[in-house]
Amino acid sequence: MDTTTLPTPEHCLADFCLIPIGTASASVSAQVADVQRLIEQSGVKYVMHSAGTTLEGSWDRVHQVIGQAHTLLHKQGIVRIQTDIRVGSRTDKEQTAEDKVNKVRQLLAQDKQ
Repeated sequence: MDTTTLPTPEHCLADFCLIPIGTASASVSAQVADVQRLIEQSGVKYVMHSAGTTLEGSWDRVHQVIGQAHTLLHKQGIVRIQTDIRVGSRTDKEQTAEDKVNKVRQLLAQDKQ
């Protein structure tokens, strides 16, 4: 198999959390706000939550934005960043983060009937 021509998935959901290491403060809210501004400008669909952000889009673009977030924080003087990433892709249908949450809410609503 020639892996140099193997494409990446067309669509993915990636949940990520950047963790700046060695900063002067335990607070990272300013860095989170900067990353959110970058994501907003990227045009990639996203949902911020209390422990990270979920991005939706092509595999390459989603991972590019995460890399750009690293570069943004490195340019601020943060020399080390650890990132946790969970990525999902599927080929049977395109599913958004909102679709996934709505499906679970639908099932939970049936419990109340």
